[in-house]
Amino acid sequence: MGRPLPEVEWTGREMNAVSDSVADELGRVGIVGAGRLGTALARAVSEAGLEVTGPLGRGEVPGGCRAIVLCVPDSEIAAAAEVVTGAAPFVGHTSGATPLSALSHAGVERFGIHPLQAFAQGAGAEAFRGAGCAVAGSSPEALELARSLAVRLGMTPFEIDDAGRAAYHAAASVASNFLVTLMAAAERIAAPAGLEPHEARELLLPLLRGTIDNVADRGPAAALTGPVARGDEATVAAQRAAVADAGPELLELFDQLVHHTRALAGREVTA
Repeated sequence: MGRPLPEVEWTGREMNAVSDSVADELGRVGIVGAGRLGTALARAVSEAGLEVTGPLGRGEVPGGCRAIVLCVPDSEIAAAAEVVTGAAPFVGHTSGATPLSALSHAGVERFGIHPLQAFAQGAGAEAFRGAGCAVAGSSPEALELARSLAVRLGMTPFEIDDAGRAAYHAAASVASNFLVTLMAAAERIAAPAGLEPHEARELLLPLLRGTIDNVADRGPAAALTGPVARGDEATVAAQRAAVADAGPELLELFDQLVHHTRALAGREVTA
């Protein structure tokens, strides 16, 4: 699906030289799209010492740029690419799922740069540092441009080709978006215990953070705890009844999660 690009350790002097080289290579970077990612990316590019135009609104064209990055919804990438056709020798997008073919227009090199990160309102350069970054390019030069920009922003670039994009992006959605959905479900289920959503969130977040740390240290199977992992079916049944009372529409989700958690724990339950 993809492969990590070579890691390089730099001294301070070498990093400054690389920074100057990247700035010379990129020239001015244009950002189209003034949402959370576009705004954060413009801030980060500027703080990284690179020249930037934007973030501009959709339909606007950055002038005098060597590279233009489209931070627009996936469904609008092709149209946005048409608007900026001819405005820069390199045009890229920040979508994890959309192939580079969405940027196809004659004479323009295409690249992709997808920060593997969730961006809150007001995020800046700090949100990029330490994050992974899926990169792609229609030529070695375009790929190197994407890689250089990712490194300059403090990210770890990882090459993803078009064939692997759907699987990569699905994995990211399961790890991030679906986790948010599960937390919303947990807050709903906690209501009959007398907990308001904000109270449940405050109590559950340390547990969530500890779980994530355990997964990072030991992997999913070894980090698994709880009644399903222990084979405590009476407790699982009591939990299921509580879910049915709190939110019957969540029962199917609960049952599927129990099923897959049993499989992860290596437990089989006979009818």
